[in-house]
Amino acid sequence: MENENEAVLTLENGEYTVEVELGGGSGRAQVTSPAELFVEDGQAYARIEWSSSHYDYMKVENEQYLPINEEGNSVFEIPVTAFDEPIEVTADTTAMSRPHEVDYTLTFASASIEPAGAKGPGAAGGITLAVVLVLAALGAACFAGKKRRKSE
Repeated sequence: MENENEAVLTLENGEYTVEVELGGGSGRAQVTSPAELFVEDGQAYARIEWSSSHYDYMKVENEQYLPINEEGNSVFEIPVTAFDEPIEVTADTTAMSRPHEVDYTLTFASASIEPAGAKGPGAAGGITLAVVLVLAALGAACFAGKKRRKSE
């Protein structure tokens, strides 16, 4: 398992995003992807946001984690113990007639890790192209307006 965590050790302390895939359960629950990833002293933690507000705790390696929010969908900060392989987690849902623990897996894709705030390859290029197109359209409109005024 040491090789899987090698990716964490090469990341500097800071905030990142990572694609996460949820497995198990009934198939109705989802988690937000990409997830926020935090690295502190060589240990990675993910902020997992569920598609429901009815989760009251999660367990990772028999350690229980409580939600970090009080409103909206349930959000937890949990340790990432491996990348590119399923991590077994348990989440307790109160959406049924009584609380019920459900087993899931979370798989974090190391190849998808990006610094927080990055919009992916080409994002800045897309914004630059949009600005150029808007300026070109404004220039063409001004030129057409001047040409029309001269002919009048």
